[in-house]
Amino acid sequence: MRTILLAAASAFALTALPASSQDGDQITLAETERSPASLTPPVAEQRPTTFTMHGVTVTDPYAWLKDESYPTVDDEDVLAYLNAENAYFEAVMAPHQDLIDTLFEEMKGRIQEDDASVPQKNGDYEYWWAFEEGAQYRNWYRRPVGSDATGDAAETIVSEPELAEGKDYFRLGSLSVSPDARYVAYGTDDAGAERYTLRIKDLESGDLLPDTIENVFSIVWAADNQSFLYTIADENWRSKVVLHHVLGTDPATDRKVYREADEEFGVQIGRTQSRDYAILSTGTNTTSEIRLLPTSDFTAEPVLVSAREEGREYDLDERGGQLFIRVNDTHPNFRVVTAPVADPGTWTELIPGGDANYLRGLTTFENLIVVQERIGGLDQIRLIDPDTGEASYVEFPEASYVAGLGNNPEYAVDKLRLSYESMVTPDTVYDYDLADGTLETLKVQEIPSGYDADAYVTERIVVAARDGTEVPVSILTRKDFPKDGSRPLHLYAYGAYGFAVPPGFGTTRLSLVDRGYAFAIAHIRGGDDLGYQWYLDGKLEKRTNTLNDFVDVARHLAASGYSSEGKIVASGGSAGGELMGAVVNQAPEVFGAVAAHVPFVDVLNTMLDADLPLTPGEWQEWGNPIEDAAAFQTILSYSPYDQVTEQAYPPLLVTAGLNDPRVTYWEPAKWVAKLRTHNTSDDVILLKTNMEAGHAGKSGRFDRLRETAEEAAFFLTQVGGGE
Repeated sequence: MRTILLAAASAFALTALPASSQDGDQITLAETERSPASLTPPVAEQRPTTFTMHGVTVTDPYAWLKDESYPTVDDEDVLAYLNAENAYFEAVMAPHQDLIDTLFEEMKGRIQEDDASVPQKNGDYEYWWAFEEGAQYRNWYRRPVGSDATGDAAETIVSEPELAEGKDYFRLGSLSVSPDARYVAYGTDDAGAERYTLRIKDLESGDLLPDTIENVFSIVWAADNQSFLYTIADENWRSKVVLHHVLGTDPATDRKVYREADEEFGVQIGRTQSRDYAILSTGTNTTSEIRLLPTSDFTAEPVLVSAREEGREYDLDERGGQLFIRVNDTHPNFRVVTAPVADPGTWTELIPGGDANYLRGLTTFENLIVVQERIGGLDQIRLIDPDTGEASYVEFPEASYVAGLGNNPEYAVDKLRLSYESMVTPDTVYDYDLADGTLETLKVQEIPSGYDADAYVTERIVVAARDGTEVPVSILTRKDFPKDGSRPLHLYAYGAYGFAVPPGFGTTRLSLVDRGYAFAIAHIRGGDDLGYQWYLDGKLEKRTNTLNDFVDVARHLAASGYSSEGKIVASGGSAGGELMGAVVNQAPEVFGAVAAHVPFVDVLNTMLDADLPLTPGEWQEWGNPIEDAAAFQTILSYSPYDQVTEQAYPPLLVTAGLNDPRVTYWEPAKWVAKLRTHNTSDDVILLKTNMEAGHAGKSGRFDRLRETAEEAAFFLTQVGGGE
């Protein structure tokens, strides 16, 4: 998927929000000069290529920016152009370094530098992670249950700072401790290409085992602690096979447990909460098929739960020999059915599907069934007694919030670890006591530089889109914000793959809010904010609903006094970057500046290239323009690169990652080159390519924050702050 990784995910969208200050200082154009467009930007040579499909001829003047040796990028012309764009970016932003430094320092001041997670019991140990002050990366620890938290019992199981030392990029992938707690398996990526090298550490001796496996996505340990299942990325970065590795053996001899033949389907693995079964899940964005394999015997034949049916998704958990299956076969908002493991195809309905309740996930514990739902766009957690069937909901203290299950690794529980936040309430970790129904606060996100929730107000309004559909919008402002159209506004959205953008908390956005901005999230179609149908109504032939929703929300917010046209800044990443490209084509006059991060803007060419890593698996999201003439025409009608026209575009900040396997670097590079040749305004268009990173940008937490500060500075220098 062309999504931001959840360190990443939808997460980049939130971490890419501007850095912020607590003092309420305002920066205006009188104080900070607009980024100069007088500097001469690079000019990419036009080398037109043409192709004809379904009776339509398409010309691409910048196809040469795709290095034919990709994923190796060594074409001298390509590298020279990308480096020239980076030099131009640096030159344009150079006069604003003081502002960037100010934003970075205040944003950094809101971070607890020695932050740590809340320890959680898993077997005989409690596990947690922690940053040391000033560190870019975290350490992962454990200690025996019952040991003194202030003593010397803490044991480092994985040190990211040590693994990252001397590297320009580092990211930790899978981290999994064996059931007996002796071994930890972990993956590392030092290029941003999301090809992780798996290693095994013996926690008794501290030594690394000789077992090393390349390109691993995820693993599931066997119950005997001597072997595990894993999936790998093939040469096209597709996950097609599940293998079984026994410790101490040559990975080249690992047995294939399952191989997926359909080019559109990928394979993922997981484990039931009971730890009795490995879950082998194959699927696309809209269709799934699951097999079960007992963790006690990975040499057994995987058991098919239910054969794939086009457009049907299901997932499951297991309790006491009974499967609990969440499936959307009778209603788009899913229902829950049960089936014996011995007869997985015989289903009995437990919770019916319905328009009001969107059933988003379920987990079965030994003494509890937990269903995560969304009702009216608001997260809910339903608790079901498996013996009596009685159900209740966890009650939270605010009317609008984001909540879900946190880290709950064990099967038998008397408390549930929950996560909670709102647009004005920092990230909070609760334990919910199942006996008395009370919430115990374990941790509230600390903001060292200070935060006064009473200084802010959040609203949720509804905007009628052009087809009459009511689109929710979450808004954050200071309490003294005037709704007279005088202030700028930062509008964010994603709108794809059924991923909702929750109205949660973010410290970085406060830098603009404290300078007079409103901040708004448009819950547009394409996400699942209002249910699964909300997602279906923003994909394939309905994709333009998503794009129109964003423009309509922006215009409504301007008309309602939250801002005015030309003072709205917007940002989005990946598929959200495609959104940014489409809306500046459709309504450039609405936006004062736009940031598009790793934007998926060359939609038609990418969907026509079946050799690219992700294309076949993406056809169910965007359409297959190779075989379907209607899909070809639909994609062509909105593809940002293809729809660039001669008009005045707003200032644009565009980012890319040279090693990005999800949105390849040439998409934003081609788009920027084409925009420059068609832009009739003098506004600046910037391209910054991270030459040592991938889809999620730079990997160190402070390096990422500086990029966030750059985005905030870009908005402030193009649009200014509140008056």
